[in-house]
Amino acid sequence: MNITELSLQYTVREMTLEDVDLIYELSLGNPMFYQYCPPFVTKESIRKDMKALPPRTTYNDKFYIGFFKEGRFIAIMDLIFNYPDPRTAFLGLFMVSKEEQGKGTGSKIISECFRYIKNLGYHFIRLGFAKGNPQSEAFWKKNGFVKTGIETDNGSCTVVMMQKNL
Repeated sequence: MNITELSLQYTVREMTLEDVDLIYELSLGNPMFYQYCPPFVTKESIRKDMKALPPRTTYNDKFYIGFFKEGRFIAIMDLIFNYPDPRTAFLGLFMVSKEEQGKGTGSKIISECFRYIKNLGYHFIRLGFAKGNPQSEAFWKKNGFVKTGIETDNGSCTVVMMQKNL
C-alpha cells in the first residue's frame, strides 16, 4: 500500500517515534476523548499505541499515519488492514487537531481514505468509540457509520463498535 495515496488534499506519511511530541501536542487539544476513555494521554501511551496490534494481525497490516496541511500536522490515524477479517479495515484511532475541528477537515480525510481503501478491495471499515462521547458518536454517524450492536469493556471505558460499508 502506498499511504501517500490516502489523500489528494493533504500530505500523508507514516509516523515514527520521533513524532511522539507532535502526536502528544495534537492529543492534548482533544480532552473530551480522554474524558470518556481514560487515562489521559502521555508520551509513553502514544509509544505503546504505535506498536499495539489487534489479534491475528502483523505490523504489515498496521499504519500509524499523520496528515499534514501546508506543513502543519493536523490529524493522526491508526489504520489496521485485515481486521477483524480480510475484507475489513479497522480504525484504531482517528484524531483531528483542535484548530481543524468544525471545518470539515476530518470528514474530508475520512472520505478520501475510504475511497482509496475501497479501491484496494476492502468492503468494510470498522471502529470503536467510547460510549457516551457525543462528539465521537456524532462525527462517525455523520460519516455513514452505524452501530454493530457490539459493545466491549476495555477496562477504562465501554467501546461501541461501528461499521461502514464501502
